[in-house]
Amino acid sequence: MRDFVLDAKCLAILDSARKAFAAYGFKKTSMDEIAKGVGISRPALYLYFDNKEAILRRLTELHYEEKIEAVAKALQADGSVSQIIGQAIHVQTDGMAQIMSSPHGMELLDAGKSLASDIITQGEARLQSLYTGWLQKEASNDRARLFDGARETAETIASALRGNKISATDFQEFDRMNSNLAAMIGAALEIR
Repeated sequence: MRDFVLDAKCLAILDSARKAFAAYGFKKTSMDEIAKGVGISRPALYLYFDNKEAILRRLTELHYEEKIEAVAKALQADGSVSQIIGQAIHVQTDGMAQIMSSPHGMELLDAGKSLASDIITQGEARLQSLYTGWLQKEASNDRARLFDGARETAETIASALRGNKISATDFQEFDRMNSNLAAMIGAALEIR
């Protein structure tokens, strides 16, 4: 990926790519289709990205930047432990149903795993670190009980969310499973 500022043109390219990937799948989407979606030439597109793999990597980076910011904000909000963890899980998984409901959503997720595994690993570690810090704070304030430590509890949350993504058969089930998970974790953690 080239070093550049996320200007309006770059954001339009990423939006066009996201739509094309959802409509045609990652493998069948061409750089021409992405360029047409923005109204630029293919050579102009190459001024921003070397290939569609670089576009997918940048989309993955942006996804994690957005999720990290949203989860951090949710974990800083006021409310009960159950409310806060529920909101954090909600904002972390929000939007995933749209990807999963796309005819090519699973292909896109698989492509992301194979082409951006380093970005996914770093993003998941940062999210887990946010949960760990919040859990430590809540436990030290006698608002949450931890069964095996803050890091281990955060790992359990992350593992459960990954499991929901893998096992859900459709986006409605995915949302339901995440709502249930948030309620169970909140009830287990909260000291009443």
